[in-house]
Order: sequence, then structure tokens, then C-alpha cells
Amino acid sequence: MACSNVSLRPLIARRTLQSLLHRSPCIRLWSGCLSAVLTSDIVFPARKASRLVQHRSVLNGVSKGVEAPVAAMGVIPKPPVARKVSHVLETHGDKRIDDYYWIRDDERKNPDVLAYLEEENSYTEAVMADSKDFQESLFQEIRSKIKEDDVNAPLRNGPFFYYTKNLEGQQYTVHCRRAAPGGEGPGHVDEVMETGNGASEEEVLLDENKEAKEHEFYHVGEVKVSPNHKLLAVTEDFTGDEVYSIRVIDIETGQSVGNLITGSTEQIEWAEDNEILFYVSQDEVHRPYKVWRHRLNNNQSDDECLYHEKNEEHYIDLRKSESEEYIFVYSGTKVTQFVLYLSSNEPNGDMKPLSPHIEGEDYSVTHRGNHFYFTRRSEEIFNSELLVAPVTNISAFTVLLSHRPSVKLENVRASRDHLIVNVREDGLQAITIYALPPAGKSVESLSEGQKIKFPEPTYSLEDESYQFNSHIFRYGYSSLRTPQSVYDYDLNSGKAVLKKLKPVLGGFDVNKYETVRPWATASDGTRIPISIIYRKDLVKLDGTDPLFLSGYGSYEIPNDPEFNYHRLSLLDRGVVFAVAHIRGGGELGRKWYEDGKLLRKKNTFTDFISCAEYLLENKYGSKDKIAVQGRSAGGLLAGAVLTMRPDLFTTVIAEVAFVDVLTTMLDPSIPLTTVEWEEWGNPAKEEYYYYMKSYSPQDNIQARDYPNVLVTGGLHDPRVAYWEPSKFVAKLREMKTDSNLLLLKCDMGAGHFSKSGRFDKLKDFAFTYAFVLKTLGILPSINSSNL
Repeated sequence: MACSNVSLRPLIARRTLQSLLHRSPCIRLWSGCLSAVLTSDIVFPARKASRLVQHRSVLNGVSKGVEAPVAAMGVIPKPPVARKVSHVLETHGDKRIDDYYWIRDDERKNPDVLAYLEEENSYTEAVMADSKDFQESLFQEIRSKIKEDDVNAPLRNGPFFYYTKNLEGQQYTVHCRRAAPGGEGPGHVDEVMETGNGASEEEVLLDENKEAKEHEFYHVGEVKVSPNHKLLAVTEDFTGDEVYSIRVIDIETGQSVGNLITGSTEQIEWAEDNEILFYVSQDEVHRPYKVWRHRLNNNQSDDECLYHEKNEEHYIDLRKSESEEYIFVYSGTKVTQFVLYLSSNEPNGDMKPLSPHIEGEDYSVTHRGNHFYFTRRSEEIFNSELLVAPVTNISAFTVLLSHRPSVKLENVRASRDHLIVNVREDGLQAITIYALPPAGKSVESLSEGQKIKFPEPTYSLEDESYQFNSHIFRYGYSSLRTPQSVYDYDLNSGKAVLKKLKPVLGGFDVNKYETVRPWATASDGTRIPISIIYRKDLVKLDGTDPLFLSGYGSYEIPNDPEFNYHRLSLLDRGVVFAVAHIRGGGELGRKWYEDGKLLRKKNTFTDFISCAEYLLENKYGSKDKIAVQGRSAGGLLAGAVLTMRPDLFTTVIAEVAFVDVLTTMLDPSIPLTTVEWEEWGNPAKEEYYYYMKSYSPQDNIQARDYPNVLVTGGLHDPRVAYWEPSKFVAKLREMKTDSNLLLLKCDMGAGHFSKSGRFDKLKDFAFTYAFVLKTLGILPSINSSNL
């Protein structure tokens, strides 16, 4: 049977989570790292966003960079003052007083808490009222660069082309298909889906716009077509808390089939019988911990639990092999991971161990024919090696690609005749294709691989779906100056065909922009790469330009240089944009990550500070006009550098900010705590407690001047609870001695990833950029008609 279990979700920059982390529900991100761009149905994260602030000279108590805009706003309303209720937190004999602990309400219903959040939101709205027209102008400017009625590159899957599209004026994605000529295919790289006269009729499988009408928040996690192409399984989140419901739709009639499944993660997989679905449920702290088998038309109460992960530090991930022959269950942490499996052709069986379960070893797997292909990582084999074992003797490993200290093996996937291997070297991604012997033959070594060539020295790659029985591999490409592109690559001939270049309207000219990649030197002598883009005709590079520096540096997630539509609104106003590839991320391999976690976590923050200092010393920006930004775990970065070096920045943006590290990691009742002890450390151990206390932003606020600060949160956020950014703002407002802006913007109807509609997200970007431009003293002197 052709590979039918296609996910209709477009190229979502979650490759880093699936191929590197294997468990997207359990990290504080957005999946995000930098600021995420969600301008159409394709989501290319600029990974987690990090915000920073910069040095400013104080003049009459106001930052030099913000003197004009603040003065222009007239009388500023009095900021909210949160009431103080002393709460003692004692660990290892150390007492911490948290006067704002009362802001935590797990039920999100306490009227006093909600009133406080609304008061903060009202204050933020009042302070930013003078920029309301400018925000709307920015929103329209960003939106005008998007082709609103756009179709993503169709992907052939057996007898159909599957694709998604957006309609003008509509917030959400429409999932569609058309019958393909020639039946099962597999097609070729030059094949184009016909849409004109004589073309097959378009079938709308799911219109998210219709589904979202009755909900303030609506997000589709996964959309999976059954192997016989007759049924559609969908996971949906209606609040932003990332607890999904699963429903199955008959494609021909559009009617629901069977009963609703609730309390799941977004992950679902079909068995090959078209009657059984596998899904993952969450415990009370949102840890994915059980795998279930559900038979259509049965009640959820009759579902069978196939695997229960009882170790509270582990979380599980569900995937189907590219060959469609196996269901894989991954259980693991950031250090240890093992795999179980079940034949998707015999879905009534039991899960069995596939890889060894050895503390400190991490396994991933793909399948082809008579062999399983494993990547294995350990303390000694830190950048991973590639192994192969017969299906009939899974412990008989043969090494195909040995460990290389300078090259990280990121991901391996199998097709009918090839292995597709992703690696990372010197901070850059690469893809090598290896031809395999005929199925059934033993595999003892790999022939010389064929590297895919890319047109720019720095770039970002994203993996899309591909069909196992096809010789076509699809990947996404972009850079800081090149919009998202989708290529089909012929695995036999090496021919790459551009299938889609995401249009950028409004006269975008790539030749106006320059990109460079210098290296800063950290305090311990480590060289840190920085990706920079600016508009050549607008910047002087003489130390007077405004600078926006972003970073992430956690979870081994690479913060690769990608294209973002909304970033143009900064670049086209003469702002230099930079990404600091700091330790704790995954840009330069496993050691790069390990040198920025646990008892070396402060390297992440000092690296970022070194990058900011390098950029200022080399005149990429003005010391009076530097903004920094970080999101989620990147919000920890922003909060940490804010408290470590408040003199260095003008403006800091900390979105859904993980800033109360110590209190959160001491409380296993909070989502993600136990599964993240291997990222931050367990403060129940005294050594980790005092180390974490030394950098946790909430514990390092002092009576001193701070730059302009914008902090955001989401009331229903399960990854970074709303009370972390809220308490941080309350304490910072109490302690700070300056008159710079400090704003909290808490979204009362969303979770970690902000609002669900694509245009609503753009409004959030417009608000943030208006705050940045306002506090940097940049007037809207350039409009899009002049660009």
C-alpha cells in the first residue's frame, strides 16, 4: 500500500522538536525560539524569541532613547501596584519571601487575580494609546506583505494531491485535496497539480475557519488521513491549554465518525486497518504518559492502554514509521530515550521494546524493509552515530556512520531506496543522501553520499512530508533574506525543483538587504556566531543605528537564520537585526547544548551579553538604541540579562517569560517541572538550588534602574504559567528606581502560542514592534509606500 498516513499540516518549523527532541509537548518554547512568524498557514519559527534591553543615558529620569516618545504621550496613567501578601518559601534552610505568590491561581478563576491582570492590561493599553494609530499602520503594513489567498505546494500521496490554502480575509487554514492522474503514483519532481479546466474537483477536507467560529481560541494540532484515504482524524485545542480533543470525519459525507476523544496530546496515528487510532493522554501536570488504542465507534472508556510511563521525569512521543509498517513510542528525557514498537498491520498486539533502555543513552529509529536504522547518543558518543540492525535480530547492531566530534547527526529517515541524513557542522545544516541496496539485502556499510547543495552561505532548512515509496524528498529552505521556499528533490538524479516560493508583496527586493555572520568572543574565550541582517541603504554601521538582538539558548534547539515577514517592518526602518547563537541551543552540536544547561546555564546569558557588547563595539548598533527579545525559555534569557546587565540595554521584550525558575522547579505539581530537571537541574539538591537562585530573574531583582521592559503572558499557558511574568512585573515595579516603561500584556484568551488566528498574531507583532520603536526613539518616518 502507498504511504497514506499523511499529515496535512504544512511545513511547520517543528522539525527541531520532532527530529531532535522527539517530544514537542514538553519544552518551554513555542515550539518557539525567536519570534515566530505566522503570516499564513505555514509557520516558520524564528525559533524562540529573546528580547533584550540596552544601555541608556538617564536624562531627567528618562532613558535618552525614549525621551521623545515618552514625552509625546502626555500624562502617563499611574501604574498598578499589586498588593503584597508575605509568603515564605524555605529550602535548604534558605528563606525566600514571595510577596506576590497570591497571584498564582491554578483554576484561573480567582476574581482578585483576574482583576489584577485586567488592571495591568488596561494600564498597558493606556500607556500605548498614543501609538494606537501607528500599531494599526504597522499591522496593515505587515499584512500587506502577505498574499492572503495562497496555496501551499501540493504533495502527492498515492492517488491524491494533498495541500492547504488560505483565503483572503480568513484567519485559518483550509485543508484540501484533488485526485492525481495515474492512480497511486508515485509521481516525479516536475509533476504539477492541475487546477484549470479539466482538472479534478477540489475536495475540502477541513475548513478551520468554520470550526473556529464558535471559539475565542482554536488550534489544529495534527490532521491525519487514514491509509484508505476515506477518513480524517483531527486533534483540536479550544482554549490554548494544549489539551486536545480528537475527532474522526468521513471525508465523503463530512460527518463525524464514532465518539469524541478528550484529554489527549496533539499526536495521533492510524493503524493500517483504518479502524484503529493510537493517541497519547496527559496526566494532571500535562505530561504525556499513556499510549492508547482506540477502535472507531467505541467509547473512550473502552480504549486500551498500551503503555504507561510511570517515571515522572519521562514523557512519551508517538510516531509512525515512514514505511507505515510500525508504530513507534518514544519514552525519554533530554539525556535518556528508548523506543517501543508495534506492527501497524497487527494493531491488536502489544508494545514491545525496540531499543535498549540504558540510562544516559538516547535512541531514535527509522525503518526500511528488513532493517531498523538507529541513531544512538551517549556521553561518549555525544554527537550520535548511525546503526543498522535486522528486524529479526534488533540487538545485532552494525555501525554505518561513526561518531564525529565536530559533526552532529541530527536526523535520519528512510525511503524505499535511500537514507536521508541530516547533520550539523560549524553551525550549519546539511543533508546527505545515501543509496541503499535492494530491499532484502543485508546492509553492512554505506556508499558515498550525495550532498544537497544550497545557494547561500547561511540558511535554515525545514523537513516536510515525503512518501516512502517515492524517490521524491521535499524540504524547506530560507535565510534571513530569502523567503520560505519548498523544493522537491529527486533522490535518484539529484535534481532539485522549486515547488513554491512564498510571495512577499509590497515591492520586496532581496538585493536591498545584506547578511553577515561574525563571531563574538565569550568571557571564557568561546567563539559565538551571530547572524545579522540589515538594509544596506538605510544603515550607517557607525554606531548610531538602532539594533534588535534576539536569542534563545535552551533545549538544544537551533536558532537558525530564517526569513520572517514581520521583521521587514524593523529592517525597513533602519533597524539592524541580529540573532545570537548562544550556548544551550543546538547550533554547534551536543556539546554546545551541554555547555549551556544545568550547572553551566549561565554561559547562555553571558554569551548573549558578549554578543551584545561585540555588536556595539563593532558599531552594528547604538548603545542608546539596543533592544533585546526572548520568548519562553528565551524569556528567561531576556529576564536574566535584564537583571545581570540592566545598563547594557534600552529595551527588553520578555514574552511568555520563564522567569521564576527556582519556585517553578521546586514544585512538581506545575506542568513540565519533573521532565525538565535534566534541563535546569533539581533544586531539591542544594548545589542546583543555589546555582539556579544566582540567575533566576525573579530572585535577582534589585533596587536599581532598569531599561524599558515589556513582559507578556497567556492566562491558559500550560508551559509558562501566567503568574510567572505577572509576579515578575509586580516585583520589578516595586523595586525599580527609574521612570522607564514597564508593561505587562497578559492574553486572557490564549496560551503559550498567543492568539490562534493568523491576523490576530500579526496584531501582537505590531504591538511589540510599536513598543520597540517607541522606546528606541524611532519615529515612523518611513512608510511602506516609499520602500
